[in-house]
Amino acid sequence: MWAHVHGPLEHDAPDHDRGEEWLVIDAADGTVLARTQTRTAAAGSVHVPHPDPGQMGLTIGEGQDGSPLRWGKWDGHALVVHSFGDEDRALLGVSPSEDRLLTVTHDQDVLAVHLVADGSMVAELNADVLPPHPAFEEETTDDEAQAFFDYEGGFVDENTLVVGTVESDEEFGTGRHWLVDAVHMQLIDQITYPFEVPGLPKALGDGTWYTVSNLDHALHIWAL
Repeated sequence: MWAHVHGPLEHDAPDHDRGEEWLVIDAADGTVLARTQTRTAAAGSVHVPHPDPGQMGLTIGEGQDGSPLRWGKWDGHALVVHSFGDEDRALLGVSPSEDRLLTVTHDQDVLAVHLVADGSMVAELNADVLPPHPAFEEETTDDEAQAFFDYEGGFVDENTLVVGTVESDEEFGTGRHWLVDAVHMQLIDQITYPFEVPGLPKALGDGTWYTVSNLDHALHIWAL
């Protein structure tokens, strides 16, 4: 199992001595098998698992300061961690084939697909291709009207992504969900549901994704 240990931090300490660690732990008896400093100052963090338990993604939120990403590989002897060039990106999901990753920039303006092997970027999609919300009024400034991607999304299947613009849409009405071509990183279309769907879409990788009802009393699974 993997654990990210937050602080306590010495805020005036150099980056390499800020105290946060990422651990690989033997689930049978709690023995720490490997540990490394993440060189981060997390307000929160989320693990994004790979089907291979020896690999794990870690999205670290540092508030307005950024969102460093770490990808760990444990081979039973050594822990190797990739930092994706120390770019501020949030990890959203792993492809069904297990060899690609989906990220979004900290500013939420660019989606990208990367190779698991080395973190290199394969293709990206800029949020400026998204149309304004239908309820957008012309007197609103361009900055307020521009949609941006949520910190949630993933692979519906090997070639298709589902993402949302719920956060940027909330000022105008119901948030929108989108299908994206995961190979060429091109917008396919907005998803049209048979009834109003609030919240964020969560991809399952088998051709489906799910949403949760407004009052959290129902789980809806959707298919293409």
